[in-house]
Amino acid sequence: MTESLQAEHHKTPAQAGLTLGVEEELHVVDLGTRELVPRAPEILDRLDPAHFSAELHRSVVETNTPVAGGLDDLRAGITGRRRAAIQVAESLGLGLVAAGTVPLVDLDALPVTPTSRYQRMLHEYQMLVREQLICGAQVHVGVPDRDEAVSVAQRVAPTLPVLLALSTSSPYWMGEDSGYASVRSLVWTRWPTAGDSGPLHSAEEHDALVSDLIASGTITDPKMVYFDVRPSAHVPTVELRVTDASPDTETVVLLAGIFRALVMRAQQDYRAGVPLPVSRPPLHRAAMWRAARSGMEGDLLDLPRSPVPVPAAVAVERLVGDLRPQLEELGDWDQVFDLTLRALSRGSSAARQRRALARRGRLSDVVDLLVAETRGGVTETGPAGVPAPALIEAYAADGDEAFPAGRVAPAYTGILPVLTSLGATGLRQREDARDDEQRARGITFSVAGEAATRLFPFDLVPRVVPAADWNGLQKGLVQRVRALNAFLGDVYADRQVVADGIIPEWVIDGSPELRASGALISRPCVRTQVAGVDLVRDGDGKWCVLEDNLRVPSGIAYAMQNRRLTWSVLPELPRPAGLISVEETPKLLKRALLDAAGPRAGDDPALVVLSQGPDDSAWFEHRMLAESMDVPVVRSTELFVDEGRVWRLRDGHRHKVDVIYLRMGEDSLVHSPGADGMPLGPSLVAALHADTVVLANALGNGIADDKAVYAYVPRLIEYYLNEKPLLADVPTYLCGIPEQRAEVLRRLDELVCKPVDGYGGDRIVIGPHASRDELDALRRQIKTTPHRWVAQEVVNLSTHPVFDGHRLAPRHVDLRAFVFTGANESVVAPAALTRVAPAGSMIVNSSRGGGSKDTWLLG
Repeated sequence: MTESLQAEHHKTPAQAGLTLGVEEELHVVDLGTRELVPRAPEILDRLDPAHFSAELHRSVVETNTPVAGGLDDLRAGITGRRRAAIQVAESLGLGLVAAGTVPLVDLDALPVTPTSRYQRMLHEYQMLVREQLICGAQVHVGVPDRDEAVSVAQRVAPTLPVLLALSTSSPYWMGEDSGYASVRSLVWTRWPTAGDSGPLHSAEEHDALVSDLIASGTITDPKMVYFDVRPSAHVPTVELRVTDASPDTETVVLLAGIFRALVMRAQQDYRAGVPLPVSRPPLHRAAMWRAARSGMEGDLLDLPRSPVPVPAAVAVERLVGDLRPQLEELGDWDQVFDLTLRALSRGSSAARQRRALARRGRLSDVVDLLVAETRGGVTETGPAGVPAPALIEAYAADGDEAFPAGRVAPAYTGILPVLTSLGATGLRQREDARDDEQRARGITFSVAGEAATRLFPFDLVPRVVPAADWNGLQKGLVQRVRALNAFLGDVYADRQVVADGIIPEWVIDGSPELRASGALISRPCVRTQVAGVDLVRDGDGKWCVLEDNLRVPSGIAYAMQNRRLTWSVLPELPRPAGLISVEETPKLLKRALLDAAGPRAGDDPALVVLSQGPDDSAWFEHRMLAESMDVPVVRSTELFVDEGRVWRLRDGHRHKVDVIYLRMGEDSLVHSPGADGMPLGPSLVAALHADTVVLANALGNGIADDKAVYAYVPRLIEYYLNEKPLLADVPTYLCGIPEQRAEVLRRLDELVCKPVDGYGGDRIVIGPHASRDELDALRRQIKTTPHRWVAQEVVNLSTHPVFDGHRLAPRHVDLRAFVFTGANESVVAPAALTRVAPAGSMIVNSSRGGGSKDTWLLG
């Protein structure tokens, strides 16, 4: 700072009675995706409409502070309004951002608020309205006399570029760096009434101009006059409209302090008869453009002194120094001086956002920064008035595994203090370390339709499954898989289960997953060496099976890596007594796979892992499991069949293959090329029929994880094992049965509907969360092909804390357990995968935005 701004503390401030108020516009973002979302109405429904209101877009919440007599009162008003809105938003899995723009936007998913006024604006202004995904902060200073207010607005106009530069917080537009510090101001000036009003000398002239604009059809009411500074259309104030919304509360207070001093100086000049400054609109537009272009990190035009650019800091210092008499009279000098020093040392929000992106190249990091800074103004303050970080603490949520009814469950009493001691900043740093390690190890997966792979989503907070729960689950899982293996052997042979009336034949014959290939195995054997069973825990702590996966269940390697990541990035977490190691998992898997070898394999069966290669969504898992078992991972182009046996060709040598751990779908396998360039399917079928090779899992297994067959699994357990089921199922209705179909159609909005051959969350419709159009479409599908649909009661899934970048928040979870079945026994793998649904969702699949956790199984 220059000497002209040195603080003096001996002045006694005089109160001038110029009241203050601020209207802040806040973007609504999803804390999971970090995208702008149209969910402001959900927040506003829970807030006082006297203080919070809707804006043009449904992705914006507007706050209105109480009238304040000074800067301290104004600060309290801003933080109070933010605190109330943020608490509601976060309870919905949403965040609020006070910035000109947010970088992650899907324009097609952001409708205009459905009021008649806003709909008229959309009809008239079209693209201009659709793209107004911007937020500003409007500062009001009380000036009751309207002639004086018009004059004040004219007199403060030359200084507006400096105020814009101080506020710049919108470098990103539609996912791209705009090159500007305030792209919001560029978007805003597209309005036909935005910008400089031109010379006006009285309220009468101002009102006549507004009337002419309405008469022209350009606007419909006085509130649509968007001059950069204006007499307010609804309160007796002069209103500053040029600034970006600011995530930092102190920046808003600084802008209000400077603007009030400008108003006082203009008021004094008006009353003294000082002529209005000469208006030079092109030069003013150039100064505003320069402020929007470079913010605090470049030059500003030093108006009204000179059109010659000066460093932004110099322009700010000169303006604040010129206003010192007014600031002292208002009692604001010391505070504005300190806030100015702070602003110049920190730089603009736009620059901070660019630094956040440069660190890892992620726009989500920019959103996290903005959410944290916006929230930072509503936390308690630490030493020297510095905002304290958000606390990592327990929350109250019904059915939460870690924090039932707000209490810390015994299993988490050692975990929570570690997370609390790290705080949000420390946990974000550990997330950085996690991401770096995942990149180094290639822990990725891919989603259909996306060229790039993603890091496998992993939350830092481990999940604990108590020993009593896990012991009971293991017994039930083994029982279930034994029964399903027996069912597969029966359904592809004599179908005694149908003859005895246990399951209707139409359920089997109507399944898309009944395959002729399943009949290729002629001898009694295990058909499911690797089963994945998805379990959920309801709000009362009761476990039940949600789905069976007997084709190509994935997740084993990710469950193991999650444990390794935990110890790597959070080594200080205490290891509870009885924690089961995951490291034995590959050994158990390999034993089950080798046990599957046929009688012609000899004493040393050869095992390979068959994958589609790097294009497969779980390529990382295929490689890791093959390396852990010390067996080759191959593609179809390395296999061929000669004289009825399968061989692996590599480096010009051929090696026999007795067991193929199949990590690709049956349709892909049949049509994949072999090493000889011919389709592998026909010759492989011949080898299967000759019993010279075993596929694990067997072809045709999809019939056993058909959603209609699921409804009969309890009966299958009793039929094949003569035992009562140890694990509960979700009540399921088959739409192929007329009576059950009628109930489903009557209760569509209460049930979860699934196609019988659905996989990975595909085409699931959750009735309570579905729109009327979605339910109507579902109704038509069920009526057309009823046997292809089932419905289930909604399970009140338990929640578990995740770190959302700022604090612990509840998310729905499930548990995928793995059962390995060899020649003599089935064992449950010591590694299980907890999958986490995104905020506001109950679907946990990673392809649908879900994540995962390290799962601590206690024995």
